[in-house]
Amino acid sequence: MVYFRLIAAACAGLLASTCAHADLSGNLQLHGFASQGAVQTSANRFYGNSPDTSFDFTEIGVTASWRLNPRLLLAAQALSRRAGEMSDGSPELDFALADINLIATDTHRAGLRIGRMKNRLGLYNETRDVPFTRPGIFLPQVVYFHKVRNLVLSTDGVQLYGELYRPFGTLSATLASGRPVIDENVEAALLRSNIPGQMKDRENSWLASLWFQSPAERLKLGLSGAAIALQQDWRLTPKTPTVDLLYWIASAQYNGPNWTISSEYMGLPTRWRDFSPVRPNRNQTTEGYYAQLTYRLAQPFELMLRYEEGFADRDDRDGTQLERLTQGMIPSQASSSRILSLGLRWDISRQWMLRAEYQRHNGNFILSEIENPDFRRFDKHWDLFAIQAAFRF
Repeated sequence: MVYFRLIAAACAGLLASTCAHADLSGNLQLHGFASQGAVQTSANRFYGNSPDTSFDFTEIGVTASWRLNPRLLLAAQALSRRAGEMSDGSPELDFALADINLIATDTHRAGLRIGRMKNRLGLYNETRDVPFTRPGIFLPQVVYFHKVRNLVLSTDGVQLYGELYRPFGTLSATLASGRPVIDENVEAALLRSNIPGQMKDRENSWLASLWFQSPAERLKLGLSGAAIALQQDWRLTPKTPTVDLLYWIASAQYNGPNWTISSEYMGLPTRWRDFSPVRPNRNQTTEGYYAQLTYRLAQPFELMLRYEEGFADRDDRDGTQLERLTQGMIPSQASSSRILSLGLRWDISRQWMLRAEYQRHNGNFILSEIENPDFRRFDKHWDLFAIQAAFRF
């Protein structure tokens, strides 16, 4: 896209100019974290061979930020994440960006970010890789899908952001455009079959968010979303197969003295075109929502209670149409998940944290197709128990 290249070129020129006048003795900060988890399930595979207890859940990250001058911040994070068969722990660039402060006054602020950026989607997407920032060991999976994590996690591109400060609170907004990060988990989740070719982006994605935050961060309201256009690199049909998604989240959170209530609703209209004869053209809207309470007990303990529901197609909540369409190859319980979670957090010190979590599942919608390739072996009712130890510096 011509306009995108022009913006990127202009930003690169500004960045070069700023660096030329930077104070190279600027403030350099290094932080990091590491966690190890164990997962045991009564049936189905979740983060590895969990029916036999899986230890294939490891997160290691190192973050560096460098404030060259008041207008320019450079930041990056390298991440190694092992998550069963979905991720093998190979080091990746989680984000790497230049944050340019364009305007800053007592009443408003505006800036520009260039590079690989975490997408501001929902309450937790920007910080979902850091165990200490999550409300539990796992995020609500019906909203923050672990099986398509990379697709919504970050974008390679440009982001404009702004904040407006008022006595009643702060209004903030972002607008971004760039290329999504796509891996085999995304293809498996969207196609649910082994179709030849490779999935890639068809054009730049667009992302936007609007947030309100009251004084002292008591109330937080947000609406965020991403429009993503994909295509399958496959030459066996007259037309190029395409998948178009609009992933959006409405968020609300209230912080009391010792407790926090959070709730989010996610909608995901998806359109498949020109995959025939493998699959007909189809439209569906995936939805998910949850309500969550975290209660801070006597220091240093915190309790988490959450209920969530998710449906692959909100017009086929019981999955009968999906089972009929696939001639029984995909059972009806694969189209929905209802999950009740209970978690306990123990902050041993500022650096060390232990967590335990129990989940009761009804349905298999949140399960990875890569880890569970034979849908007919799904167990509809299953339990999950996990523990995690985390360290940060």
